[in-house]
Amino acid sequence: ARSAMAGSLKLERVVEALALLLRRPGGGTGTDSGSLQTAKHAALLETLNSNLAALEEKLGQDPQWNELRTLRAEVGEQATWLENSADVTWSFTCQVLLLLLSLKKCMILLAAAYHPAKPNPRTAEAAPALSPDTLSISQQKTVQSALQFVITLGLCPFLLPGVGIPLKHRTEFSAAVQDVVSPNAAPSATHRLYASCTALLQIAQHPSLGNLILTRHLGDLIAGLCQLGFCPTKGKGEQARPLEQLKSLTEEQRTCCREALKSVLDRVYQPLVVRELLVLQGGSKQGLQSPGQEVKQPLAQAPAWLRRLCGQLLSERLMRPSGVQAVVRGIMEGTGTTAAGGSGAEAAAADWRKCDMVARILASCPQQSLSLEDYYRQVCPQILDLLHIQDKLTAHQFQRVVTTALLTMARERPQLAVKYLLHPMLAPLLQCWDMAEMAMEDLPAGTVLVKEAELSRCVEDVFKVYVVGNEPSDVLLESLQPALGVIFSLYCFTKQNVSHLRSPCQEILLWVLEKSEREVALSTLEGFAGLGRTMQFLHPLCQFQVAGGGGAMITVKETISDEEEALYQKVSSEQWQMEQLVDLLTHCQKSGLAGDFFICCLKELTHVAAKDEAGLDAVPLSGESLMELEQYHSQHLVGQKKKLLVLQLVAMLCERVSDTVFTDIVQVVEFVAVTLQRACASLAQGSEGTVEAQTLSMSMGLVAALLGGAVQLRSGDFAILKQLVPLLEEITRIHPEPVIQELAADLRITICTHGAFSTQTVGTAAQSTLGEKIGSSRSGGQTHTNPTERPEDKTAGLSLGQPQRNENCSHTNSSMASNPSPKGKNGESTMQKECPTGTPTADHTPQQLQELLLSAYDPEIPVRAAALRCLSFNRAEGPRGT
Repeated sequence: ARSAMAGSLKLERVVEALALLLRRPGGGTGTDSGSLQTAKHAALLETLNSNLAALEEKLGQDPQWNELRTLRAEVGEQATWLENSADVTWSFTCQVLLLLLSLKKCMILLAAAYHPAKPNPRTAEAAPALSPDTLSISQQKTVQSALQFVITLGLCPFLLPGVGIPLKHRTEFSAAVQDVVSPNAAPSATHRLYASCTALLQIAQHPSLGNLILTRHLGDLIAGLCQLGFCPTKGKGEQARPLEQLKSLTEEQRTCCREALKSVLDRVYQPLVVRELLVLQGGSKQGLQSPGQEVKQPLAQAPAWLRRLCGQLLSERLMRPSGVQAVVRGIMEGTGTTAAGGSGAEAAAADWRKCDMVARILASCPQQSLSLEDYYRQVCPQILDLLHIQDKLTAHQFQRVVTTALLTMARERPQLAVKYLLHPMLAPLLQCWDMAEMAMEDLPAGTVLVKEAELSRCVEDVFKVYVVGNEPSDVLLESLQPALGVIFSLYCFTKQNVSHLRSPCQEILLWVLEKSEREVALSTLEGFAGLGRTMQFLHPLCQFQVAGGGGAMITVKETISDEEEALYQKVSSEQWQMEQLVDLLTHCQKSGLAGDFFICCLKELTHVAAKDEAGLDAVPLSGESLMELEQYHSQHLVGQKKKLLVLQLVAMLCERVSDTVFTDIVQVVEFVAVTLQRACASLAQGSEGTVEAQTLSMSMGLVAALLGGAVQLRSGDFAILKQLVPLLEEITRIHPEPVIQELAADLRITICTHGAFSTQTVGTAAQSTLGEKIGSSRSGGQTHTNPTERPEDKTAGLSLGQPQRNENCSHTNSSMASNPSPKGKNGESTMQKECPTGTPTADHTPQQLQELLLSAYDPEIPVRAAALRCLSFNRAEGPRGT
């Protein structure tokens, strides 16, 4: 205890000596304000001289300082760099360094003699006692002032132009010191720089003192070591003389400086090292300025050797473990990320240019790397780790950096980016099948194959890189295709319960469908529905299982021995996936993808139906082999399953999205073309039924409504409609109903003439489809008015160009759609009795005409055909009354 007390007194004595040496003429210490900061030349030198004299007087006369005098003498004997000089500034620097070394030795002795008592478990827990070598706040301030003097007087004045930040760009006191200390006048400037750096390195060996040096003066210390260890000894012009002074250092001393630099760089917090190296490299030439001041002269550009050295050192930082994060933090920290206030932090988060600059640095392979692939192998896992930063603001910046770096790598080196970035990121989704093969033999049911944290991290990473990054390159889209099936399965699973993975899965699927080519998007949807290409969903032996916190994990599924139960679960799962696919399509209606997929399903329905009809005659004979028979039945079952899937999907689409499925006339025309093709196929096979007839009637009525003014058609729209002409011609040729033949022919003529010629049949069909009044002017048997010329005359969405109906018919419109046509015996319409087929008459009473118009809306095609024939004949004969 007595030795500890003596050591504590010795430590306080050293700090007191430092305070005496650093005092200002009015009392106090430091370099922040006062006369020392504003003193010039003689005043500054006089102050330093008086402080040195006061210290020597105190050491020589005060007996209480004898121990300190002895300690300083011991330290001085070990300081090989110490030299006697008439230069006041260097003498002052040497004395400060000796006292700091004495302080270090005193703190080491105190720490070695300290033996804390063991805590008593029976007493209440209390804070541990501080080590006796701990400096108080006031003592730390004194030491910091002393270090500032050493840097200002003994290190910075001897740095070459462009190496570090000049003194004149720092404080007023630093500028005054620069005028006092002249490196060119000093006979041994290099030795003084070497002595200061060596002494500071010795002081920094103590943890407490090292923190003060390496956190506040790291840049200056690195600059001095770089100059001593790496600066060339030959130069031209003004740099020749200071460079020649480096020859006075031995090669051993320069090697020691290089090793010391490496040790310092490895010891310090790496982002801080990166930041200081960037400053030393000379990234900014504007100089540093104090608030309210302007820098008159820009910073000198760093010499070429220093720029190359800093680039090499930065590359080494990058290639180290966690080097990517160190580089990113070194550039991004201090720009608002760690600010206490929110405004600076938000400004830093919005600085996308800096983030992009960091990303370009990460995407560029340094020269020190063995190969490009070796660089990607080391750096890419670290880049992916940046996506998992927990701090929200830092994560926002890092996410932008990672996304930009990944997209740049994918653009410049797609194969390496897929191998070392994209595939590792998608690994939990892509490896399900490989892991499941192992599970089939060895792993019991319930074994976790992919943990909840891994699966959640994978989905979130994909969302950040693909959706938030939002650069739909071919490399990214193709890399995600193998995992889409598993993502869709996970999406369907999350719809069964509350999960935070539902939204990112949905956004990923929608992003892929939106950014892919339309053919690829349709193929992907067909894969989800089980219609097209083989989609790799979750392995049949695996299952998603609910995890804590709304997550999910992949486990081995329990084998179900009951075949009926297994079949039920399989069918239920497929039904649920189909429903979720339709729900997903409800978000794709504005882009037109839902409409295109609906048309694609109708085409598939036509294809399956035609194939099924063609396959009826291909049943193998009983004499064929059993293998061929079994193969036939297997193919037949696959076809039947596909047909059922198509029918189910079409039914769901009609129920959920049919009202707004089509977004433009192109899709409407394609829909009509598909229905006409199916009608032609049914007619060719002689299998037209009620459904086919109603579908044909609906599609032709839809074309008539388009031509009748339901939408405003342009010349380009008629070019789209012309693809229906061959199909309408085929309907005219093979359909047995004359009224359908006539309507198909009239529609074909109207399309070919771009609406310049339109018959009453087209107008009647349009009215029947829309169920509303068509307002038009009276004309002859035919009209030559283009429906696109006067859109302002449209009534209920229909434009002109339709023939005028008899005025006696106008009052019946309100009851047409609701009242069915009167029927006679055997379901025969009274209209058919009064106006038999082939013998229509124009002499109708108003009541008969009303019945005639009502029959035009009858759901039965023969009744509607007879009414249309009578109406056409009535138009041809002309009105006979009012």
